[in-house]
Amino acid sequence: MPLHMTKIAFGAKSWDDLAGWYENSPNPKLLTTKYRPTRHAEMVGGSLFWILNHSLVARSPIICFSETGDGRWHIELEAKLIRVHQQRKRAHQGWRYLKEENAPADLAEGEDAGDVLPGKLADKLERLGLI
Repeated sequence: MPLHMTKIAFGAKSWDDLAGWYENSPNPKLLTTKYRPTRHAEMVGGSLFWILNHSLVARSPIICFSETGDGRWHIELEAKLIRVHQQRKRAHQGWRYLKEENAPADLAEGEDAGDVLPGKLADKLERLGLI
């Protein structure tokens, strides 16, 4: 079972912003990080799950990790964005590991993600005991 990672879609204000990052994107899409994940070998074949508005909303399959030459690392992603069932996730800096059993399922073709509450709203309602 591959290991996944989560990362905030920093700078994206909406789904359209995030999806726009992938329009006409080269394959593979490169994401640069200062440190290579310790468990990087387990993540090849896994996915990077994007956090938007305190929810996991999409994933991009991880192809490999490669050194940039200046001490940084590229996370090479397939240039496709796969929508998943939204799952609340607290914001964090950098990236975090995500085990397969905790990863949200992909949305089926034709399935709509609009029926899920935004992460912040769901958190507030849960704290109030309403969900």
